[in-house]
Amino acid sequence: MEQVTPATKTRLQRFFGSDVWYSFMRSPVAIISAIVTIGMILAAIFAPWIAPNNPFDLASISIMDGNLPPAWESAGDSRFLLGTDDQGRGVLSTILYGARISLIVGFFSVIFSMVVGIALGLISGYAGGRTDALIMRIADIQLSFPAILIALLVDGVARGVLPSELHTDISIYVLIFAIGISGWVQYARTVRGSTLVEKNKEYVQAARVIGIRPLTILRRHILPNVMGPVMVIATIHLAIAIITEATLSFLGVGVPPTTPSLGTLIRIGNEYLFSGDWWITIFPGITLVVLVLAVNLLGDWMRDALNPKLR
Repeated sequence: MEQVTPATKTRLQRFFGSDVWYSFMRSPVAIISAIVTIGMILAAIFAPWIAPNNPFDLASISIMDGNLPPAWESAGDSRFLLGTDDQGRGVLSTILYGARISLIVGFFSVIFSMVVGIALGLISGYAGGRTDALIMRIADIQLSFPAILIALLVDGVARGVLPSELHTDISIYVLIFAIGISGWVQYARTVRGSTLVEKNKEYVQAARVIGIRPLTILRRHILPNVMGPVMVIATIHLAIAIITEATLSFLGVGVPPTTPSLGTLIRIGNEYLFSGDWWITIFPGITLVVLVLAVNLLGDWMRDALNPKLR
């Protein structure tokens, strides 16, 4: 029988034997947060199959079903467990599809921020000099403005430059770009600090001596060693991106009203809140709070688990 040695272990085996997995299994909060986060992501992915009705299918929506209360109330309808909104769309279905849009915007804006921030951070930390000063001064200027204000500015400029007939079709792409460009600074500053430390270590100096190109050194040697803090920032930034999307949609500058994101549902329901139709805004609001809280708690655990000083 072949003996399994550390050299022959797969990456999966090494992960399940690592301190990070041990820390995860010892943290009930992390386990619950991961279950909730993964469950909501899967529910959003499989929304077309598990949603009671399709809020995008105009043929199946009737305005006569608008503003119905949840099914357990006397005026409720068993077809709509959590009631309907003003257009007759089931709130449960719109939440599933809305979470899908919020997660898509959140994930892709975080990926965009990561790519821009990591690239600029590596260049800034490795090149130094005027290049470092220029990138960091731009980052300092952006940090003086709230992220939501930058996202509003980018979204407003895009809407002013692009033709009005394209606003609905590209609204999600503009939203991803606006949120993504407002969040790259944290990645850049973190990666720059780690790069300043790594580039003076012996393995990087040895790579320079044997003639390896700077781009290869950054990609093969420095980048893998700075990804730990980046993953922590990305997890927490995902929650911020989802909140930013909801805020922009609530203000009416995010996705269009015909696209049921969580922020759009909360904005629509807010108009009917004082008339007694509380379910239109309460249930999407609860979904948003639970999703962001679970992601934040997962990010807090990851920050502690990857911090060598706390092991």
